[in-house]
Amino acid sequence: MSDSPRCLYSSDIKSFLTANRNEVLGILCDGYHGVLQTTQSDAWASEIDILQKALLPWDGSNGKIIFEYDIPRLGKRIDVVVLLNGIIFCIEFKAGQSDILVGDVDQVLDYALDLKNFHKYSEDNVIVPILVATRYDRSSSVIQSSIYDDRVLNPLMTGEAGITKLISDVLNRFPDESPVNDKWIISPYAPTPTIIEAARTLYESHSVKDITRHEADKVTTDTTIAYILDVIRKSKENGEKSICFVTGVPGAGKTLVGLEVAVKQTYQDSDKPIEDEGAVYLSGNGPLVAVLNEALAQDNYKKCRERKENKKLTDSRREVSKFIQIIHRYRDNMLDKIKTPVENGVLEIDPEKAVKMQGSGYGEVEHVAIFDEAQRSWTHKRIADYLKRGGTYGNKKKVDNFPMSEAAFLIWSLDQREDWATIVCLVGGGQEINTGEAGITEWISSLNNMFPHWKIYISPKLTEPEYAEGKVDELLKDNPNVTYEEKLHLGVSLRSFRAEKLSAFVHSLLAIDGNASPIYEEIKVNYPIVLTRDMEKAKRWIHEKARGNERTGVLITKESARYKPLGIHVLPSDDDNAVHWFLDDITDTRSSNYLEDAATEIQVQGLELEYTCVLWDADMRYENGEWQFYTFNRKWNKLVAETETKQDRMKYMLNAYRVLMTRARSGMVICVPEGNAHKDENGFWEDETRLPKYYDGTYQYLKSLGLEEI
Repeated sequence: MSDSPRCLYSSDIKSFLTANRNEVLGILCDGYHGVLQTTQSDAWASEIDILQKALLPWDGSNGKIIFEYDIPRLGKRIDVVVLLNGIIFCIEFKAGQSDILVGDVDQVLDYALDLKNFHKYSEDNVIVPILVATRYDRSSSVIQSSIYDDRVLNPLMTGEAGITKLISDVLNRFPDESPVNDKWIISPYAPTPTIIEAARTLYESHSVKDITRHEADKVTTDTTIAYILDVIRKSKENGEKSICFVTGVPGAGKTLVGLEVAVKQTYQDSDKPIEDEGAVYLSGNGPLVAVLNEALAQDNYKKCRERKENKKLTDSRREVSKFIQIIHRYRDNMLDKIKTPVENGVLEIDPEKAVKMQGSGYGEVEHVAIFDEAQRSWTHKRIADYLKRGGTYGNKKKVDNFPMSEAAFLIWSLDQREDWATIVCLVGGGQEINTGEAGITEWISSLNNMFPHWKIYISPKLTEPEYAEGKVDELLKDNPNVTYEEKLHLGVSLRSFRAEKLSAFVHSLLAIDGNASPIYEEIKVNYPIVLTRDMEKAKRWIHEKARGNERTGVLITKESARYKPLGIHVLPSDDDNAVHWFLDDITDTRSSNYLEDAATEIQVQGLELEYTCVLWDADMRYENGEWQFYTFNRKWNKLVAETETKQDRMKYMLNAYRVLMTRARSGMVICVPEGNAHKDENGFWEDETRLPKYYDGTYQYLKSLGLEEI
């Protein structure tokens, strides 16, 4: 038996075949963390019996068998891995099942792909996913590599009686394979889970030692998390207020860092929250919060049911909502406590509306608040106008003469604590996408002008042009409390694990700086980006690329207008639609995988898919060597940068494409429509809103970068 934390049991095949069934079962049960159900131990007993018979022909081999192999950070366990003659057999059992279900096939294929993509000592070996439905009376007869030529076989299906022959057939098909690395079981492993997968694992595993381990040198999130936690520790010890600004390329793991800091600070390797030490993760991104909350709640509810715990889905939703919140709800909690009307531009706590606590004062907020997408906090004008009218549609949160920007008010809220506090701002460069988003400048100005006693820890990258228009150095030059720290920048894209330079490519493409082509040449082998003018071809490309449960979807900007002729519908903006789009499976037409409803930058910022189709409309066009911007109101109207408001809108439109082009983890197709070139019998255009010239320049520009056409 191995003492590796990666599995519950491992052994050479020879020892396993002679071991007592109950002895192996005892090791599995002893190593299991959590409440062990009888159904699980019965399933293990069945698997042991089946495999002790099925593997008899190889009792003299050097092979190894591993039960319940853990996939770090993804929160998954493979039922059984058999390492035999240089081949990795990845086996998923479905005890008592007589049918083969599509979802089960996808599950075992997902495990094989996880090993291929993220497990160092599996990347060069043949990987064979096998689904064993124990009562299935047939067996796969065709052993075939996938169309991707990546040494992962197409999934094989069998009942318990066909396992021996299936393994033998595979070994005969691949007779001269290099041995599997002796240290396969503890192989370096650098998984990059989707943010939904990571959040599920974090929430269910309060002791996060296993899921926070990165073993690839290039992955920097651990270093960043450790630095932030050290700032929090020092702030507590010294009774200080501190703020950290974390930057990162798109997909580098900023949201994951925020969630991990929140979990680690709240639980501190305990199973229960540490009293008055907690952290809360906050985002103004409604779809992101809705999707994460529902994913976590559904997963928590499912696991509680499996443990025979009496729990309602509404209870799970309530629990999760305490940990991940929409920033406006957090803000409104403090608004309830201020004196109104606001006089002389000064906010004060009203003692009649709040209780002063010994040691912490009126600070009825967590010690640590993590603000995701901090650059999207509202300007003073936007929040003042919002509160003056009492919210979006009018409500009880009506405050006249509100004196602060949202960033200033959030700092003010934590500053009300009399003991200590830390704010973590997660900042995406060039990702402001809505009118009224202040960018990072407002946070810096607020600290300088209103909170000079706060310690500032800042990523040096925050001084670059895509953050605060490059004004950060100038803004902070007279602030004595600033520490620049490289560890607060995440420079490696985790989302696009195949293409660390994707964000650089997208930046160059949008900047039209001439560097996009050579960057594309570096990434295209491992991260396909293709071009088409036909949506049906785009959809077919995605269907052919995606495997297992990989998530796909069509993306479009909110300024797009002429997509209906292409058979595309834009996803309605409420959060429930985003939840269905991201979480429902292929059996539900509301799922992103149907490629019918397109999500906008508002709905996908902070989230991700495996393969995407970016539908490029006529709202942003490449004309005469630069981008031109258009809005639609029965016809396309050109935006001219004659006012600051219009300049901002053009920036948001450019950033929208930046967001859309950095959502895919594995590859994307860009579809630039041909438009409608038809004229009627009188020579008039059939559709003047979709003239070919609106699209041709953009298509030619993208083609000139060397993108493959399909």
